[in-house]
Amino acid sequence: MNNTIGVIGLGVMGSNIALNMANHGEKVSAYNYTRELTDQLVQKLDGQSIHPFYDIQEFVRSLKTPRKIFLMVTSGSPIDSVIQTLLPYLEEGDVIMDGGNSHYEDTERRYHDLKARGIGYLGIGISGGEVGALTGPSIMPGGDRDVYDKVAPILTKIAAQVNGTPCCVYIGPKGSGHFVKMVHNGIEYADMQLITEAYTFLRDTLLLPVDEIADVFETWNQGELKSYLIEITTEILRKKDELTGLPLIDVILDKVGQKGTGKWTSIQAIDNGIAASIITESLFARYVSSLKEERVVAEEMLVGPTNKHHNLNKDEWIEYVRQALYMGKICAYAQGFNQYRATSELYNWKLPLEDIALIFRGGCIIQAEFLNVISQAYKENANLANLLVAPFFAEKVKKYQQGLRNIVSEGIQSGISFPCLSASLTYYDSYRTGRSHANLLQAQRDYFGAHTYERTDREGMFHTEWQ
Repeated sequence: MNNTIGVIGLGVMGSNIALNMANHGEKVSAYNYTRELTDQLVQKLDGQSIHPFYDIQEFVRSLKTPRKIFLMVTSGSPIDSVIQTLLPYLEEGDVIMDGGNSHYEDTERRYHDLKARGIGYLGIGISGGEVGALTGPSIMPGGDRDVYDKVAPILTKIAAQVNGTPCCVYIGPKGSGHFVKMVHNGIEYADMQLITEAYTFLRDTLLLPVDEIADVFETWNQGELKSYLIEITTEILRKKDELTGLPLIDVILDKVGQKGTGKWTSIQAIDNGIAASIITESLFARYVSSLKEERVVAEEMLVGPTNKHHNLNKDEWIEYVRQALYMGKICAYAQGFNQYRATSELYNWKLPLEDIALIFRGGCIIQAEFLNVISQAYKENANLANLLVAPFFAEKVKKYQQGLRNIVSEGIQSGISFPCLSASLTYYDSYRTGRSHANLLQAQRDYFGAHTYERTDREGMFHTEWQ
């Protein structure tokens, strides 16, 4: 049959990727382990060149060589199972692409196993949700460059396009594509939590009604905070519940789940000594939210401040919230891109930070106006230590850091939990402190564990007999 690409896994994301490919002129073979999802995709077809298969061998035979197979399968053991099912029918030079949220270390294991068999393997980060999968996601491919070149014409065609440039670029070797997607999701966690905290201040401290808060977010989305998440937050706040007529947000349970990538981001940062406190606090905030029943009981038992302020100048404090949110986002992205830089150095991946910022501009969840500025910062200085010291952002934080302080301080005094805004301020203040008091920590470690310490006035490691 000589179809150009095959897609395995026809859930919402997989079927939309298949439709996206077909809409861009590819002849697609489609297969799912269960027949039901394949039949559902067939019902969606409207002349697209997608050919369903119910037998894996026939599916593979339908593809022209070198075969290109795109997996949209649940991460973990299901990926390994599908690969093992495919292997008897594959030949040297064929390419398997994993478009799911696999852990990058699993991707590296599979990469080595398949490379030994002469089969190319790409770990491909996909961001954009079900709509992006259909209309154009942000795509982060990692693996051997020559393997990527075989599939690049397809991937760049189905990716989101910004000013004629595809939001797809070769990321680097082995598991780097899935790593970049993993940290992207960590940044996404932090960004969402920061927006939630801004909403909390507007709602609980300034006592603004939901409709007015929607107006505020809509205004913000016309300026430097313009982003996908700000845009959808506006739409969420305007949505009314059909059953009660109330704002839908008010009948949604305050209990949040997570699927693992945010956790992986924090674990990887901790394992490698990389500061990712804002991302980690956003993860912990979700964990605390899951304790709904405990929190309801605790609200009746535990006291907070009695001096809550509700007579603040509305317009002045809305501006402080805007500044605090922008400042928090800068700090969160700084931590995420630092994780890219540090891990790239650790594994010698040579991650293209300038290009990574650009492919996040369209299709993906964290797409935002200031990604252009982030890309420019790395273009001007590929060895930039931290986004906070890039000239553009250094000037911004000079103007906005007081707004962040005001919001965090007022939140503390009012008894409002701001895990990510306060973590942003702590990170900023820690990073700008040239001489801290971590020397006391060094002395303590040497006192009880003889771990030694460095001195400020001479080279070498030293130990003191403290007692």
